[in-house]
Amino acid sequence: MLVVISPAKRLDWAERDVTKTEPAFQEDAVRLAKTARNLTLGNLKGLMDLSDDLARLNRDRFAAFSDDPSRDITRPAALAFAGDTYQGLEATSLDAPDMAWAQDHLRILSGLYGLLRPLDAIQPYRLEMGSRLKTRRGKTLYDYWRDGLSKALNAQADALGTDVLINCASQEYFGAVAPKALKLRVITPSFMEDKDDGKGPRIVSFFAKKARGAMARYVIQNRLQDPQDVLQFGEGGYAYEPSLSEADRPVFVRPYPAS
Repeated sequence: MLVVISPAKRLDWAERDVTKTEPAFQEDAVRLAKTARNLTLGNLKGLMDLSDDLARLNRDRFAAFSDDPSRDITRPAALAFAGDTYQGLEATSLDAPDMAWAQDHLRILSGLYGLLRPLDAIQPYRLEMGSRLKTRRGKTLYDYWRDGLSKALNAQADALGTDVLINCASQEYFGAVAPKALKLRVITPSFMEDKDDGKGPRIVSFFAKKARGAMARYVIQNRLQDPQDVLQFGEGGYAYEPSLSEADRPVFVRPYPAS
């Protein structure tokens, strides 16, 4: 099976002694970076609702974005992203066989790079998938990526001999994948916290993001192929809850706060 996750706004730019690979959509990333480079500071600030400091940082990143980056200015994607999902994935602690399996089976959806493997070399950037960046393909990044991402996922799943995709990405990012063009069975797990206050289990964003990363790690370390095996996920105290689940939308619940 394939697993997809979202990227992160926060980056960890520590150098890693690993062999990096070239992103499949490198030319698109260069093209989009050039488009973003032409935005004024005010437009860039408004595009992603950034503070003045973050707008300047990302203006400088796009200005420095290279068509042919050298090794020292790139980092492997799964090790460079450092948000909540990546706290659950803990990619830096995956051993070599796990990372090799992840390279084939884990994909990161990206507003700039489209679709990344864990070891694909990225330059520092921030470009959220929901951004209304106007290109020749439309008014948003959804317009830019939609058909290409679906076709790429279909092809990569076919190469693995699978028709199952575990969607551990956010709605913002998976919304860039055209459902009609995607020929895969999509399983989207949800993670809830039960606060025992009579209101029932609910999603708490930080914990849900971290759990999606932990689910991706679980699939990787256990080399899962059968979708039913996903239901055995129990990391962090979560347990499958059939009464809240629907077909291909399993729900996992744990007591809150987690022990």
